[in-house]
Amino acid sequence: MIKTDILIIGAGPTGLFAVFEAGLLQLKCHLIDALPQAGGQCSEIYPKKPIYDIPGFPEVLAGDLVDNLMEQIRPFQPGFTLGERAETIEKLEDGSFVVTTNKGTQHNAPIVAIAGGLGSFEPRKPLLENLGDYEDNGVSYIIKDPEAFRNKRVVIAGGGDSALDWSIFLADVASEVTLVHRRNEFRGALDSVEKVQHLKNQGNINLITPGEIVGLNGNGKLESVVIRKTSNAAEDITLDVDNFIPLFGLSPKLGPIADWGLEIEKNAIKVDTFDYQTNVPGIYAIGDVNTYPGKLKLILCGFHEATLMCQSAYQRIFPDKKYVMKYTTVGGVSGFDGSKKEAPKAVIKAID
Repeated sequence: MIKTDILIIGAGPTGLFAVFEAGLLQLKCHLIDALPQAGGQCSEIYPKKPIYDIPGFPEVLAGDLVDNLMEQIRPFQPGFTLGERAETIEKLEDGSFVVTTNKGTQHNAPIVAIAGGLGSFEPRKPLLENLGDYEDNGVSYIIKDPEAFRNKRVVIAGGGDSALDWSIFLADVASEVTLVHRRNEFRGALDSVEKVQHLKNQGNINLITPGEIVGLNGNGKLESVVIRKTSNAAEDITLDVDNFIPLFGLSPKLGPIADWGLEIEKNAIKVDTFDYQTNVPGIYAIGDVNTYPGKLKLILCGFHEATLMCQSAYQRIFPDKKYVMKYTTVGGVSGFDGSKKEAPKAVIKAID
């Protein structure tokens, strides 16, 4: 059985940053993730997607963010159980928890932090009769490598941040980018909307709003899409394309965690914003997997939640100790192997 101080379920950015915050408090972490590598969606779905709202980084690729987080937590030597899904949880008499994966691996910890992002997920697909005929033959739901669309004619459908961001990014990669949205208004960040409008005015993006993809054509491989702008089908537009990318978001599912006795609201775990603890003492939920009034599903919010969670976890593990955390820019901190590290640096004083 694997024993640790904090068992983190989910190795995405929020879970990884929790390792850093716990490490500053000299708490050992172990992470479980159903994916075969750390990084969550940032590694699995869009490693080459630029992210713009990480403090100190005007722009950082999702995969590079994961690499930086892994380097940041390296001194604290976290353990990983990858390619396995957290299946069941049991509370022992001493108050600690045993979490067993679908492959039978058991983990024991006094604190469990659920950082599972959106949980298990699948893309929301448009209702097109022959959509399956072109999947992997011109139709893609995620963009792992933008270079796959180099000098291609690309149509993106959607009105959220992903559709906007990828339209902006691919404008410098594809030979032609067309963004189609069924409304004139977008749901994404205002800055991204303005960038798309600017690129449209420059002739770098074709913008069709309102519009909807109603048909796909091709012979074994996608060759064109049919776009409906009005209720009159006779006015439909047929556009020659190489790739169609519907970006309508993901359908999340909590999976087995939904049966752990936690309070659930709209497929998310309810938490107390004091420390992001669930209705079960000792079990926390941080990042996109949780919900509370005013919740924003942003990576930087997950980082904040992870920080407060670790402070609370320390107090639960060591109820008779007090500590003072001053700064993370002075002094040096030791890794769990006892060696002195140049980074990260901190001053932490524990008082018995």
